[in-house]
Amino acid sequence: MKLHTIDTGLFKLDGGAMFGVVPKSMWVKMHAPDANNMCTWAMRCLLIEDGKQLILIDCGMGYKQDEKFFSRYEPHGDDTLEKSLAKLGYHTDDITDMLLSHLHFDHCGGAIKKEGEKLVPTFKNATYWSNEKHWEWAVKPNAREKASFLKENILPIQESGQLKFIEDGSRAINPNILIETVSGHTESMMTPHISYKGHTIVYCADLIPSRWHLSIPFVMAYDTRPLLTLDEKESLLPKAAENNYLLYLEHDPNVEMISLQNTDKGVREKEQLKLVDL
Repeated sequence: MKLHTIDTGLFKLDGGAMFGVVPKSMWVKMHAPDANNMCTWAMRCLLIEDGKQLILIDCGMGYKQDEKFFSRYEPHGDDTLEKSLAKLGYHTDDITDMLLSHLHFDHCGGAIKKEGEKLVPTFKNATYWSNEKHWEWAVKPNAREKASFLKENILPIQESGQLKFIEDGSRAINPNILIETVSGHTESMMTPHISYKGHTIVYCADLIPSRWHLSIPFVMAYDTRPLLTLDEKESLLPKAAENNYLLYLEHDPNVEMISLQNTDKGVREKEQLKLVDL
């Protein structure tokens, strides 16, 4: 088995929304915003190469939205999904399994592309994996998340016949990938736990989007159930520190992965790592 970082570009989100109730006077020292209070974030995905399987976890926001949409999020940077795959000698047609942590646009938008006026799967040979609870939540969006659950990103997946559902606690995709779900950010978001070279790597998705969100009170305003996010972090982090889990950070603009340690102030970052370091 081999793991590879797949960078799909950078985008911007409001700093206050990303740090929730944490005062700007605190978070600005960590991640300085621009003049419009927007901060830069990564869309860092993960490729798992195991025998005949080529499994991609998340796929960025894609390119099919209109200029007005992109003006809100200012996608930028030199990295794209296709370029990152090509560096490894792969093409989107080579992906066998597309695992979507959840269906917010910055995690699943790249799953569907435009061919003329048609919306078609980007990964034409892949099985697309979601879970039934999250899918139902996404196709009947609440008012709070409606702007993140875009039907053009979601419905064509089912229409293609390539969609399958996976259960919490399952290893159905691959024996080295345990699917666990959390529901503070959105209903039944998947956080795959991957066994790799003697480590457990947790793909955190939006449970812990960056190293700055390691602190328990640092919860995004985007979370639908922020108190549940607190509980989920308090459950994961001590176990992760005790068992030397590595946290893979999807949105941190600079840091790919961290290890943890217990301190008198709680669980804190120990080391900053890259997959190539393992």
